[in-house]
Amino acid sequence: MPAKELFAALMALGLIEKDGAAWILTKEGEKRGGAYKESPQYGKYIVWPEDLSLQPPNKPANKPSQNLRTATAIGKAFELSANKINFILSELGWVNKGLKGWLVTDQGKKQGGIQAEDRKSGIPYVRWPDSIIESKSLIETIGQVKGTGDTQEGQTPDSGVNSGSEAVGFRDKFEAKHRSADGHFVRSKAEMLIDNWLYMAEIVHAYERKLPIEEDVYSDFYIPTGKVYIEY
Repeated sequence: MPAKELFAALMALGLIEKDGAAWILTKEGEKRGGAYKESPQYGKYIVWPEDLSLQPPNKPANKPSQNLRTATAIGKAFELSANKINFILSELGWVNKGLKGWLVTDQGKKQGGIQAEDRKSGIPYVRWPDSIIESKSLIETIGQVKGTGDTQEGQTPDSGVNSGSEAVGFRDKFEAKHRSADGHFVRSKAEMLIDNWLYMAEIVHAYERKLPIEEDVYSDFYIPTGKVYIEY
């Protein structure tokens, strides 16, 4: 997990909080074993026990959390707006945009999503278990949206893609050197023809999009409208 997401998870659990530009321990953080250390080079920082769990206290790891959070709360953990979080959840196929609000999908229910409704306005929204902020699919998609996710060059161990994975091996073997009409560089003439067809049909699409599952599986193209994955 990248450091930024780790700090967000610790904050969501109430173990740390922001004091200006610095992170400080809460009482709950001290109870969970957090402590301060001083470094001549980095100054004051926080250390944690090696067995620190990111699960809420008194919650078995194999059971879903009873604490539910809204898109606003998820957004605070990742420094994004609730609206942007909902669109990311929609891109993952976990929610659909209704006439007034957001509706949980069957895939979203598998992630623990629960349909709710605002008591005053009647606008539907979805609540999620605390464990949602630890979802690999969500973290990777947010990283890509924020520009901190997978890049084909300069891969690092925290980039979200296993350097030994089949996807990376395929990328190394077949260079993306065919330029399509919309500027995408693809890996074959056939993919270029498909990309050009989508572009000329004015269909918004992405190239080599990861499927919203835990495994590293990629499709050739992805069409956000309709949540369509295309594999040639």
